Amino acid sequence: MALSIGIVGLPNVGKSTLFNALSNAGAQAANYPFCTIEPNVGVVPVPDERLDKISSLVQPEKTIPTSLEFVDIAGLVRGASKGEGLGNQFLGNIRQVDAVLYVLRCFEDENITHVEGSVDPARDKDVVDTELCLKDIETIEKRREKTGKMAKTAGKEGELAKVELAVLDKTKAALDQGIPVRAQPLSAEEREVIRELFLLTNKPVLYIANVAEGQLKDAPQDKYVKAAQAIAEKEKAEVVVLAAALEAEIQQLPAEERPEFLKSAGLEEPGLNKVVRAGYRLLGLQTYFTVGPKECRAWTIHKGWKAPQAAGVIHTDFEKGFIKAEVMGWKDLLGLGSEAAVREKGLLRMEGKEYVVQDGDCMHFRFNVTS
Repeated sequence: MALSIGIVGLPNVGKSTLFNALSNAGAQAANYPFCTIEPNVGVVPVPDERLDKISSLVQPEKTIPTSLEFVDIAGLVRGASKGEGLGNQFLGNIRQVDAVLYVLRCFEDENITHVEGSVDPARDKDVVDTELCLKDIETIEKRREKTGKMAKTAGKEGELAKVELAVLDKTKAALDQGIPVRAQPLSAEEREVIRELFLLTNKPVLYIANVAEGQLKDAPQDKYVKAAQAIAEKEKAEVVVLAAALEAEIQQLPAEERPEFLKSAGLEEPGLNKVVRAGYRLLGLQTYFTVGPKECRAWTIHKGWKAPQAAGVIHTDFEKGFIKAEVMGWKDLLGLGSEAAVREKGLLRMEGKEYVVQDGDCMHFRFNVTS
C-alpha cells in the first residue's frame, strides 16, 4: 500500500528540515534503506516496538518494517492558487497525496526571515488554507460548467446531475467563507459525490509545531505552541511538537550515540517517531505481522479490513485464492515464546473470509489459486 503524506507550509518554517530529518531516519533503518523515488519523495519506516520484540525472539534472516511515504512539497506563498511562487508545482503535488502535514513555525530567529514578517502559526495556517480553498473553488467551478449542462437533460442522467450540482454549490458556498471541505458538515453521500474531484482541502491534516530546541522543555506553556494546539483542537486533529533542526541533528549521529543525546535533550525518543505514528493514525492504518525464520515483516492495512484483503497486500493471488488464515496475537507469541507454544495453548486460531484483522495480529495465510 503506497500511501503518502505531503509536507506543506510557508517558506522558512522548517518544512524541508523536517523532510531531510525523515529522509535520514529512513537511511539509518536496518534492512530498510531510505528510498528516494523522486528528489522530493522519501519512504520512511514506521517505528514499531512489537516488530522489534518479535524479531528479537524469532531471530529471522530479515526484519522488514512497514513504511509511509513523505513528500516535500514546494513552499507556498500568497497567490499560489494563481501561480505565484511555485504555486502550480505546490498545488499539483498536494493533489497526489493522501493526507497533509502542516508545518507551523513556532520559533523566533532573526537569522531566518519569515515571508509574512513575523511568527504567527494561526495566520500561516490561514494563508495555506486560503490558497487551497481558492484552488478548490476553481476546480468546482470548472466541474459545475459540465454538470450544469448535464442537469438540463431529461431522464436519470439529468436527475443525477442536479443532485451533483446541489452538492457542488453547497461545497463552494462554504469554501467562499474560507471553510475547508474537511471541516464542512457534509453527509457521507455528499462526500462521495465530490470524491473524484480530489479537492485539496478535503484531505485529512496533521499539524507540526516546529519549535527551537530551547523551547522543548516548556513547550506546553509556549504561546506559539498553544496557538498551534488551538488550531488542531478546533479541527479535532493531532499536533506534534518537535524541533526539526534538532531532529535532523539526531539523525546525523551514529545509532549508538543517539540514546545519550536524546537523554541530554530531555527526550524519550526522536520526535520523528511521533510524526510517523501520527501520520499512520491519520490515514486510518494498522499493522499485522508475518513471522518466520527467513523473515519477520510488518504489513500496512486499513482498519476494518477483512482477512482476504489483508492477504492481498502480500500478493493478489493470496486474496483471490484465500481459504483460511492462521492467527495469533503478538502478545501471546511474546508471552509464550514460540508459535508452537501458542498452538499448544489453543491460542492459534483459524479464521475465515469474514474475520476482521486486528492491529498486531500475527498471520499465516492458506490459499489456492488454480490456473
